[in-house]
Amino acid sequence: MGSMSADRSHFDSLLPPEMAGRAEDVGVRKARLEAISLFALAVLAGAFISLGAIFATTVSSGAGDLPYGVVRPLAGLAFSLGLILVIVGGAELFTGNNLIVMAWASGKVSSGLVLRNWSIVYVGNLVGALATAVVMFISGQYVFGNGSVGATALAIGNTKAGLEFVPAIALGMMCNALVCLAVWLTFSARTTTDRILAIVPPIAAFVAIGFEHCVANMYFIPEAIAIRTFAPDGFWAAIDRVPADYPNLTAEGFVANLVPVTVGNVIGGALMVGIVYWFVYLRGPRPRVPSPGGPDSASGNEA
Repeated sequence: MGSMSADRSHFDSLLPPEMAGRAEDVGVRKARLEAISLFALAVLAGAFISLGAIFATTVSSGAGDLPYGVVRPLAGLAFSLGLILVIVGGAELFTGNNLIVMAWASGKVSSGLVLRNWSIVYVGNLVGALATAVVMFISGQYVFGNGSVGATALAIGNTKAGLEFVPAIALGMMCNALVCLAVWLTFSARTTTDRILAIVPPIAAFVAIGFEHCVANMYFIPEAIAIRTFAPDGFWAAIDRVPADYPNLTAEGFVANLVPVTVGNVIGGALMVGIVYWFVYLRGPRPRVPSPGGPDSASGNEA
C-alpha cells in the first residue's frame, strides 16, 4: 500500500500551493539565466508564437461561410501551437515571464534582474517574430488559397493596428491574464501531456475572444505590412482589393498597437495573475515545498 501511495503521489498533479513554489523557483532560474542564452531562447519563442499565428491565420482563411463564433475557436486551437512549443520545447516568452514577479515579490530576485530579463526577452521575441515574418513573406505562402491567406493576414493586421489606445490596453490585460493562467496551470503538470492539455483552453479562449498579445502582434502586423507594401499586382487582383483598403498598416500603426498592448499584457500577467497568486500562497512564513519529481524538475525554460 505504501508503494502504491508513493507511485500515485508521483503522478498526481500538483496542488496550487506547490504550483506557487514551482513558479517561484522557475522565476529565480529565469532571472539568473545568462544573457546570451536568454536572448537565444527569446528569439525561439518569438518564432514559436509566430508559427502559432501563421497556423491560426491559415485556418481562418476562406472561412467566410462559417459563423464568426465557429471560425474564432478554430483559430484559437491552432494558435495554441505557439505556447505549446514555448513550454514543451523550452523558450523564453515575455508575456509568460511576467510571472517572475512572484519570485520578486518574495525577495528572491531583484527589480534589476526582473527588468533585465523582460528587456532581453522582449527584444529577442521581437527579433524572432520579425525574422519569421520576413521568411514567410519570401515564401509566398500568403498567396495560397487564391490569395485568401494574405487577405486574412491583411485584415487581422489592419484591425489590430487600428485599435484605440485604451481598448488596446484592456484587451492586452485580459489576454495575458489568460496566457499566464495557462502557464500557471502547467506548473501543476507531471507530464508533457498534462502541459499540453493545460495550455490549450486558455490560449484558444483568448484568441477566440479577440484579446491582444504583444508577441503575436510582433508577427501579425509586420507580416501584414510586408504584404501591403510588397505584394505583386496579381495578388491584389486575386483578392479584389488595393493597398489603400488597409490604411492602418504602417510602422506608426505597429508601434501604436504594440505600446498599449504591452502595457496591458504586463498588468494582466504580472498583477492580475502573478501578484494575486503570490499574495494567496507565498506571502509570509511558509513551509518549504520540495521540488517535484518528473521530467521537468531541473528545467529552467518554462515560459
